[in-house]
Amino acid sequence: MSMDRLLRAWPIAAILTFALSIRLWRLSLPTGYVFDEVYYAKNANSLLSSAVELDEQGQAEFVVHPPFGKWLIAIGIRLFGNEEFGWRFASAIFGTLSILLIYLIVKKLFNSEFLSITAALLMAFDGLNLVMSRVALLDIFLMFFILLSIYFLIINNLWLSGSAIGLALSIKWSAAFLIPLVILFVVVYNKVTFRNLYKVISQFTLLPISIYFASWSGWIFSSQGWARQSESNVFASLWNYHLQILDFHQGLDDKHAYQANPWSWLVLGRPTSFYYESSSDCGAEKCAQEILAIGTPLLWWISIFAVAITFGFLVTKLERVAAIILIGFAGTYLPWFFIQSRTTFYFYSISILPFLILALIYCFNQLLNSAIYKKYITSFVILVAINFIYFLPIYLGISIPYSQWLSRMWFESWI
Repeated sequence: MSMDRLLRAWPIAAILTFALSIRLWRLSLPTGYVFDEVYYAKNANSLLSSAVELDEQGQAEFVVHPPFGKWLIAIGIRLFGNEEFGWRFASAIFGTLSILLIYLIVKKLFNSEFLSITAALLMAFDGLNLVMSRVALLDIFLMFFILLSIYFLIINNLWLSGSAIGLALSIKWSAAFLIPLVILFVVVYNKVTFRNLYKVISQFTLLPISIYFASWSGWIFSSQGWARQSESNVFASLWNYHLQILDFHQGLDDKHAYQANPWSWLVLGRPTSFYYESSSDCGAEKCAQEILAIGTPLLWWISIFAVAITFGFLVTKLERVAAIILIGFAGTYLPWFFIQSRTTFYFYSISILPFLILALIYCFNQLLNSAIYKKYITSFVILVAINFIYFLPIYLGISIPYSQWLSRMWFESWI
């Protein structure tokens, strides 16, 4: 590698090193299962041993999400054992890779090293990305493969874009919301003729669906999975199982202390507390130790205006770049408003995060004609970093004096 390439590569390499280090640091703490790890980490370990999700008594367990995300969690368990570091390891890797991915996307969209580094820094300094990278939940994987699909869409590799959506769909069904928007984008901006429409349909429906059902191979080729013997043949049984899953999602309206309506997500109205302990081990009379899934406030609040500005450019100029950003934003956010009766949580919005950052970068790009604006953009990144560092103890679950914890609870709804 030439010296010139090394000089260009060191900033993103430094960002990724920082991001991975902070994700792996004390990853085995807190001990025990955090929030929904009690489902996904256990499911992942069962997939390793039985290829299907079984409970601790070896009986088939009803699960409501496809297997692929749990197979990814299982990679860490295979490498490091069925303990906290093992079941959280894959999340740390994919959370770090999402930073590299947004760097590459900005590079393709704007051909600017400055903006690419800015995007990577903003992703690295977001608290929700950090928290979701340190727990064995599915959403960090969902976000990564949705973003990967957008990357392949940008470079016009539609088969790989469809494949990535298929993998996202194999983690959570919510990835399906993106499919019609991507098809519409390709038809409009690639000027697809009616004769070639079947190819686009194949790339973004038949291919993702095929990948999705392939992710169920363990269930298909086993006789132990939930509802596996419920019908006369495997296809009917799988259909029956999916009807049960659909019924679960449609009927999920149980009250939860940390449920959050989608209207509140972007303004951080009700973040999710994954872990909280009160103790006296920080040198003060009363200490608090919390893992709060919340984005870096300054980044999220400013990004709301960036989305609005990006939408304005789409409406007035029909810009392709603005359309790419907004289909990602719309596909990961707007569908939730149609199912507001369902119990939802703020941390689902991790899939929206990359498109908030891309909207910011889009707005920054409009300002780069003047050198002075680089200083403003740099100042904004520094302020986001300071905001991130201030909240770092409640991202990492570090025990701090109760008074310091309370000072970080800017709103009553955060408690």
